[in-house]
Amino acid sequence: QVQLVESGGGLVQPGGSLRLSCAASRSIYALNPMGWYRQAPGKGRELVATTRTGGTDYADSVKDRFIISRDNPANTVNLQMNNLKLEDTAVYYCHAGYLLRNYWGQGTQVTVSS
Repeated sequence: QVQLVESGGGLVQPGGSLRLSCAASRSIYALNPMGWYRQAPGKGRELVATTRTGGTDYADSVKDRFIISRDNPANTVNLQMNNLKLEDTAVYYCHAGYLLRNYWGQGTQVTVSS
């Protein structure tokens, strides 16, 4: 099993930045893919960014603004979010794949508002 715990969410003004972190209970060398999804009010869960064998993928709406990275010694995956927009408001979920199963964190709220 894998436990994932997100942190770093909060309230930020448009144009601001936040850094989300996801701490895994298992070495992230064994987790593939790892990434972030989000769910806005009234909408379904959507892919934000993933890191996997072969490279990194981003949703078109966050390209050139968000950066996903791994801190392997700390068993952590991060999401640096820059130039935040109102439409980025959502609950952000960490995701990992391990031994053909999917694991999810509890989610962290990001609210972009003036």
